[in-house]
Amino acid sequence: MTAAQSNECNIPFNPEFCSISNDVLTSNYTYKNTIVTKDTETSKISIKPIEQNYKFKLNLNVPKTGIMLVGFGGNNGSTFLSSILANKHNISFNNKEGLQQPNYLGSMTQSSTIKLGIDNKGNDIFVPFNSILPLVNPNDLIVTGWDINSANLAECIERSQVLEYDLQSKLKPYMKDFIPLKSIYYPDFIAMNQYDRANNCLNEIPSDHQTGKKEFNIKNKWNDVEMIRADIRKFKNDNKLDNVIVLWTANTERCVPIIEGINDTKENILNAIKENHEEIAPSTIFATAAILEHTPYINGSPQNTFVPGLIELAEANDSLIAGDDFKSGQTKLKSVLTQYLVDAGIKPLSIASYNHLGNNDGLNLSSHKQFRSKEISKSSVIDDCIESNDILYPKDAIVEGGKPVDHCIVIKYMKAVGDSKVAMDEYYSELMLGGHNRISVHNVCEDSLLATPLIIDLVIMTEFFSRLSYKKIDENGIEDNTETYDNVYPVLAFLSYWLKAPLTRKGFKPINSLNRQRQALENLFRLLIGLPANDELRFEERLI
Repeated sequence: MTAAQSNECNIPFNPEFCSISNDVLTSNYTYKNTIVTKDTETSKISIKPIEQNYKFKLNLNVPKTGIMLVGFGGNNGSTFLSSILANKHNISFNNKEGLQQPNYLGSMTQSSTIKLGIDNKGNDIFVPFNSILPLVNPNDLIVTGWDINSANLAECIERSQVLEYDLQSKLKPYMKDFIPLKSIYYPDFIAMNQYDRANNCLNEIPSDHQTGKKEFNIKNKWNDVEMIRADIRKFKNDNKLDNVIVLWTANTERCVPIIEGINDTKENILNAIKENHEEIAPSTIFATAAILEHTPYINGSPQNTFVPGLIELAEANDSLIAGDDFKSGQTKLKSVLTQYLVDAGIKPLSIASYNHLGNNDGLNLSSHKQFRSKEISKSSVIDDCIESNDILYPKDAIVEGGKPVDHCIVIKYMKAVGDSKVAMDEYYSELMLGGHNRISVHNVCEDSLLATPLIIDLVIMTEFFSRLSYKKIDENGIEDNTETYDNVYPVLAFLSYWLKAPLTRKGFKPINSLNRQRQALENLFRLLIGLPANDELRFEERLI
């Protein structure tokens, strides 16, 4: 029995709009929106409803999937593997509160529900998110990855100090045989305080026996691409995988400038790699290798890996990409609080965010260039919310080059707090008649235990989108091509829910509002099983 056959009878679908045949779910959907035009002189608003018919096709067979993490031995990578093994082998453990059972709390796909409808009394009916359509079970993921440090994963969980001691002890026998593949290290892109960790690098030059100083070859970057490609192929073949996903959870790199003739087109970026250009970063190498192998690539750090040339390369190769930067604690809360204030007609004037943490990510971010990458990704999360309200923020009242909200972000490294990141935020807003409102939030979070569920969700949903295709149907009900379906666009904007600075299609602004991002995912799952987009009009109780 295939995965799809075991799930087919459990898929709740509306036969008026959907059908299942040969392990394929086919869905018809009419997308509706409104084109709005505003006369700049009279301010008169005109509206024009539009409709577009689509047919979606989803392969219900869940493939055998592998995940390759860049930064496998770091806090996130080692915690990710720990979570998979603890749940797969049902490893219980003790902490000061008593016996604990493994779980996937914090994962939207594994631990959240979705409203399916109502019962005959008008009560909401919620079902697990992962019960709607077949998704990869995280316990079944095959895991490996690269790291610039050679420590095995049993040593890594001890070094990271994220997990309870009892759980570490029980996991170590399972983890000691996981050894990171050799990675790539170009010293200019991450903080020099990471230099001593770099002892497991493909591009390391044998050290001078007299000085003992390590040196790294940065003059054969195309060879580095080919070696990473070979690693991906070997992992896929050795484990007989149907699908492999590569995800960057390594140190934050500094941002790179967009340079005409270097990284602005797919041809230029490939040539720049072959010519060993100084602005080709390790993340560029990994992303290029994955794209050329038609392997999805996710950027979980804030650097601008996806320069225009790489996005164009992904489009040309029809390879899925997503980024940038995991949206876990402080920034996720900020997207919700800012939306609440602006939607309530309250005007945020300033948002001050202060963080301190003591893990290796914090150590790397203590370097200004790497911090700047993080600052950019964190600051953009309020942009679309602010732009949505020109009553509070009239566009003609913002001085050119100025910012509608004074938004300050500070990150400091403090070794003592370890992985327990401390975030303190102040939202200072204007009220009516000269009044003001101040909201202060103190948030202590275990960084890797928030980030790891995001990795799980990103991997599961990326695999899901690799099975989804669609085609347009014209207003007369005629399909563009009865046989050909298009894959979803390579830039997976649907994954924005988990990312601070989401990529989107050229010409479209990203959506950062957490509620709108979640709504898009819920409604996609609903349309695939033949249900309309969810709304909360609730006429059954308001109009009776």
